[in-house]
Amino acid sequence: MDHAPLLPYYEKEFRKDALVRAVHHGTHIEGNELNLTQAEQAMFGQEVVARERDIQEVINYRKVMEHIENVKCQMSNVKFNIDEELIKNLHRMIVEKILATERAGVYRTTQVVVKNSMTGEITFTPPVALGVPYKVKELVEFINKTPVEEIHPVLKSGVVHYELVRIHPFIDGNGRVARVLSTFILFQSGYDIRKFFSLEEYFDNDATVYYSSLQSVEKNNGDLTVWLEYFTQGLAIELTKIKEKVERISVDGRLREKLGGKPVLLTDRQLKIIEYIQKTGYLANNGFKTLFPLVSEDTILNELKSLIRHGIVKKQGSTKAAKYVMG
Repeated sequence: MDHAPLLPYYEKEFRKDALVRAVHHGTHIEGNELNLTQAEQAMFGQEVVARERDIQEVINYRKVMEHIENVKCQMSNVKFNIDEELIKNLHRMIVEKILATERAGVYRTTQVVVKNSMTGEITFTPPVALGVPYKVKELVEFINKTPVEEIHPVLKSGVVHYELVRIHPFIDGNGRVARVLSTFILFQSGYDIRKFFSLEEYFDNDATVYYSSLQSVEKNNGDLTVWLEYFTQGLAIELTKIKEKVERISVDGRLREKLGGKPVLLTDRQLKIIEYIQKTGYLANNGFKTLFPLVSEDTILNELKSLIRHGIVKKQGSTKAAKYVMG
């Protein structure tokens, strides 16, 4: 993905799409009522009729995601240690205009419990408030002093995500801080993947599994296996999905270069046809149904005619026995 010859337009669109998905799903999982379209509108300053808190949560999450990207760009090759002030600052940004100023970026001083929003049942009791500063300090030390030879960056990101949720250092916003800090650790370790991915969507698609995976650690006497399997599988799914999109667009990029930079606007079907021919060597009429089960033969032939006209694909043979190969 890092080396794919993406065109500037696609690069910008992929990053925007990942940001919108991260912001929407990262807040929706905790009860934000905006849908994806409303979240995108609120993110970019358009008027949305909704609860003020929901709108502010979305605006804040966008700011904090852009902040960690900027920090990553600024640190570049410089050795950068994550400290408590960074974590507190992430929290301040996440709860701006939602929590009282005196509580933003400040560790809790009271005991809290985590309840099931549907049943009211207490699902988790975090450590006592007195121990929070010490536990966060230990977590920061783990982040900065554990070498890559000892723990893979993806696993470190998953451990930090869980630990921050477990410690629950703030009155509110802990889940959002955990997800943002976890993403920042991936960025810091070289897993930024051009900022194309969003783990938040994976978590939000089945929030019950997300929360039960987190809760599995306590039920299994501190064993993080179930949680880390869930976390790494999510990253694998998201990156595979993005990789497939990048591969299809990169085909377009290579063709533009081959055609001397001429602007050739390819449809999704045409990209799929090219991808298929490149993998199998040719496309025959009897393969149309396999490639496009719900599309008429005439429609596919029209897509092929356009590709032939641009010299991208050429036709070999005639009638029903014809084959289409790369030009």
